[in-house]
Amino acid sequence: MDTKELKFVLKLLGCENYRALLSASLFSSFKSEKNKICRDLGDRELVDYSREIATVKILPPGDALLKLDSAELPITDKERKALEKISKAAGKIAPSEITSLKAAERSEILKSLSERGLIAAEIKIQRTKAEVWLTERGIEFLRDEYSPNKGSNPAISLELLNNYLRFLRKTLRVKPEAASPIPPNAEKSGVETIINPNDEEILQIIEKLDKELGTENYLPIFHLRQKLQPPMSRDELDQALYRLQKADKIDLSALQEVSAYTPEQIDAGIPQNIGGQLFFIIVN
Repeated sequence: MDTKELKFVLKLLGCENYRALLSASLFSSFKSEKNKICRDLGDRELVDYSREIATVKILPPGDALLKLDSAELPITDKERKALEKISKAAGKIAPSEITSLKAAERSEILKSLSERGLIAAEIKIQRTKAEVWLTERGIEFLRDEYSPNKGSNPAISLELLNNYLRFLRKTLRVKPEAASPIPPNAEKSGVETIINPNDEEILQIIEKLDKELGTENYLPIFHLRQKLQPPMSRDELDQALYRLQKADKIDLSALQEVSAYTPEQIDAGIPQNIGGQLFFIIVN
């Protein structure tokens, strides 16, 4: 990790949940280099960032698909129209040139076409309101592996050093080897008594929170984070939700109307490479 990358990460450590807008003033000293620094750190999985499809182009399977009879096409009408538009271009085109689709559905359709190998999609840092955040791998690297290069002089400010010290104190905090005994009259069913919940227990907590808060099977993820982080890390909880979704126990839905929630509550969602944050939990 070179000096600029180190300073970039240390600035990130001073942000809530180690997450910030890439356009935030704290990164202004990096000027035009911040995108490259962000990509380089992302390539090493130390950080991740909001992404979007920058350009697309047709692939041979996509061309072959368009030659089939329209009644035989295994794609929707909107997907076919998008594919036809891409096929008429001489090379790569920007998603904005596919004017027959709204921006939100366009992203989903292009993602679907790319995943099926019908188009090639070039993914870049999101142009507007891109966020960058420290990954679990980044946390492990800074906590367990990072060592300054011998003879290096990064000229780290006291503010950045303080960010790193606070990070270490938080992540290296020793957990008690054994939990304190639960008093005989304590509630056995309370959410707070579950120290390391498994997926089924998390599902029960989701159902209980939904009932208590009256969210009508649209539980915002930030309520679950408030209950389970800590002891769980953000990534551990995200992975548990993905497993429950894969097992068809829950669905995860994106937030459409942001005005009803604070920026902190919105940030508690699960960022996606393409499209908005996954924000609501729906029990199947």
